[in-house]
Amino acid sequence: MLKLGKDTRHKVSFTLNGGPVSGLADARMLLSDFLRQELGETGTHVGCEHGVCGACTVRIEGRAVRSCLTLAVQAEGLEIETVEGLAGEDGALNALQTAFRKHHALQCGYCTSGVLMSLTDLFQRTPSPSRAEIEDVVGGHICRCTGYAGIMAAALEVAGAAGAEK
Repeated sequence: MLKLGKDTRHKVSFTLNGGPVSGLADARMLLSDFLRQELGETGTHVGCEHGVCGACTVRIEGRAVRSCLTLAVQAEGLEIETVEGLAGEDGALNALQTAFRKHHALQCGYCTSGVLMSLTDLFQRTPSPSRAEIEDVVGGHICRCTGYAGIMAAALEVAGAAGAEK
């Protein structure tokens, strides 16, 4: 803990996208703000700040979590994945990102990182999810630009369920 006048900042260290990171956070700093402001990882977006829109979704210990509802100090020692960690080390897009590009599943891109992280979570838990399972996950995100058709097409392609009604 580092005391700066009236403010107390806490050292926060965790694994981010496979590598160790650390920084200082006020006790009430949100993880979304810590990622963006302290670590410069701006792929995680902040939309509603109430956990409703899903733009801030990251994976903590392998589970999709709204980072605007998580304090940075709660991340101490944990493993966190953000959209920046989805592509390969050489920068090559993964299958889901490639399908998003192919199906024009993003327009403004604001919701995209959160949707990608939630779908990544689904595919890790359920390698070939049904259309209903995909719709349930996508339904937890607010996207004002795409109408969700491209997002669903991309997800169904990756799931191997394109055109199939399970």
